[in-house]
Amino acid sequence: MLGRLFYTTNPLKLIPLSEAIINLETVNPIEFFGVNNSKFDILKKKFPLLKILSRGTQIKLSGAPEQIELAKEKIELIIQYMERNGHLSENYFEQILGGDDAEVIDNFVEQNPNEVLVFGPNGKTVRARTPNQKKMVQAADKNDIVFAIGPAGTGKTYTAVALAVRALKNKLVKKIILTRPAVEAGESLGFLPGDLKEKLDPYMQPLYDALREMIPFEKLKEYMETGVIEIAPLAFMRGRTLDKAFVILDEAQNTTIMQMKMFLTRMGMTAKFVITGDMSQVDLPRKQRSGLTYATRILRDIEWIGVVEMGQSDIIRHKIIAKIISAFEKQEELDKKFKEDHGNQGV
Repeated sequence: MLGRLFYTTNPLKLIPLSEAIINLETVNPIEFFGVNNSKFDILKKKFPLLKILSRGTQIKLSGAPEQIELAKEKIELIIQYMERNGHLSENYFEQILGGDDAEVIDNFVEQNPNEVLVFGPNGKTVRARTPNQKKMVQAADKNDIVFAIGPAGTGKTYTAVALAVRALKNKLVKKIILTRPAVEAGESLGFLPGDLKEKLDPYMQPLYDALREMIPFEKLKEYMETGVIEIAPLAFMRGRTLDKAFVILDEAQNTTIMQMKMFLTRMGMTAKFVITGDMSQVDLPRKQRSGLTYATRILRDIEWIGVVEMGQSDIIRHKIIAKIISAFEKQEELDKKFKEDHGNQGV
C-alpha cells in the first residue's frame, strides 16, 4: 500500500514508503515472537531499514517496497515452518532469516517428518500421536491415495483432516473437499427437509469438530463461504474431476463397490485422496458388499496407494473405549462361530 514518501540524503530524490500487514493467526504468536520478544528483536535487527511493529496476531512492516518483500518472504517461511512443526528455536529462526531458504526448510522436514501437523487456534498443536497415526502421515506424504481403516477412536478421521489442513496452509492444494455416503438417510437426501448443508450437518459433525480445532473460527467461516472447504454427499462427486484438492472420504465402509470406483476415478492430476472407514460399522444392506473392503483388497499393492490399518493401541479416547471395542469384537466372533455351528438359529 503506497501513499507516503520519505527523503534520502539527496533532497531531490523521493522514495515511496510501503506498508504490509502479516497475520500470524495460524501459529502461536508467543512462539513466533519468543520469550521477552527475543525472536522479534532478531527480526528487527535483520531488517534495520524497516519499521516493524507487532499488534496481537499481526506484524506491520513499513519501508521501501523491496525491503518489505524480502522480509515478507522470510516471515512466510518461518510461518510455514511453525505450521508444520510448532516450535522454533532462536538459532533456527535466525538461520531462516539469513540462510538458503529452501535448503533450510527441506533439511528440517527430512529430519522431523512426524512433528506437528497443524498449529491451531489458541496455540493448540495437532500431531500424530500413535505409531499407526504416524504411519498414516508417512503414507500420505509418499502416496496419492491412502486408505486408513480402524475402529472408532483411533484418530483416523482427525488425522486425515489435519493432513488436509496442513496441505492447504502449505499451499499444496487450493481446496479441501469432505464427503461421505449418507447411507443412514438411504442416500435420499432430497427427501430430507432443509438445504444441502442442513441435511449433511448431522452426518459431517466429526469433520466439523476437527476443523474447528485446527482453523480459527472466522477463517473457517470464510473458507466455507468461498468454497475453499467444501462439504458434499458422495453422490455429488459423480461427473467431477477433483484437482488441486485434498479430498477426504469418511465412513467409506458404507460405500458400495460402484460408489467407491466412481469416487476413486474422480481424481485429478494434483489431488490427494484419503479414505477412512471402520469395517465393524457397515450399515449397508446385508447382501451388499462394502466398497472399502473390496478396494483395499484389490488396490493395496498398486504404486502410489497406501493402506494403513489401525487397532486398539491407537485409540486415544477414554481408556474404557478400547475395552468396550474388544468385548464387542470378542462377542461377535463367538456369535459368528455359533451361527457356523448351528445354522441360522437365534443367538
